[in-house]
Amino acid sequence: MTASPPGPGGEGAGAAPACPACGAAELPGARGLLRRCPTCGSAVTAAPPVEGARDAGRARPRGSRVAAPLLALFDRERLRNVPPPPARLLDVGAGRGRFVAAARRAGYDASGIEPSPRGVEAAQTVYGVELRRSGIEEAREEGIDVVTAWHVLEHLDDPGAALERISSWLRPGGALVVGVPNLESLQARLAGERWFHLDLARHRVHFTPAGLDALLRRHGFSPVGRRHVLVEHNPIGMWLSLLPTRAPAYLFQWLRGTARFDPLDTVISVAALPLLPVAALAEVAAGLARRGGTIVVVARRP
Repeated sequence: MTASPPGPGGEGAGAAPACPACGAAELPGARGLLRRCPTCGSAVTAAPPVEGARDAGRARPRGSRVAAPLLALFDRERLRNVPPPPARLLDVGAGRGRFVAAARRAGYDASGIEPSPRGVEAAQTVYGVELRRSGIEEAREEGIDVVTAWHVLEHLDDPGAALERISSWLRPGGALVVGVPNLESLQARLAGERWFHLDLARHRVHFTPAGLDALLRRHGFSPVGRRHVLVEHNPIGMWLSLLPTRAPAYLFQWLRGTARFDPLDTVISVAALPLLPVAALAEVAAGLARRGGTIVVVARRP
């Protein structure tokens, strides 16, 4: 998941850059940590990227063996959003290759691209999947039936350029499946600048459903479906967003292997475990109200 050269909100960005989601003529100045589009409500991070923030962490995250049934559930949920096999599927920003492995088991001719060398190595070691080391900008693909981009577009300064590249890889009528955090979600409104999925060190663009819809249409895609009620990311996102300030990013980063053990944050996280069912129920209600913490959109290339 590579970002383009500094763009909206980054160093070198010109005065009043256009909204990278809906293309509105200009964004207002930063209010707090974000510059928010008055047209679609999407936002860009006001600060430049944090160097090294895309570190892949451990090859196998802590607890992943114990969590294997839950991870398999996440993969089945992702596959329900994808047109059925047989199909050539390309996963962009494939991380450690877990979804590529799941798609192959489900009958897809699946492959993936991932710019992180540690991610490519982990995919081979953990899942036996050989990913191509490449970002979207450098990839050379063709004849793809479906492209999946799970939490990729928010990492890019210029998601529109990425969609142009992806469109060129797809067959006519091919599908694009995109998952992103939802800046209009209930958990985002409750947590504000503490929202777990805001992830300002790594996320450049923060989409609303309207902004993502506008982005897809501006680059030739026709959205045909959207889901707000998701097992992956959403309940845990609500729970983490409601924890005290120090704990949310710590817990996630410790599991990934990019943070050291912290006794206080560990105590906070364990003490808050009874809130998890409450957070899950609240998130289901939010999703039914079309305010889920993350959303998945399925779009078609004409």
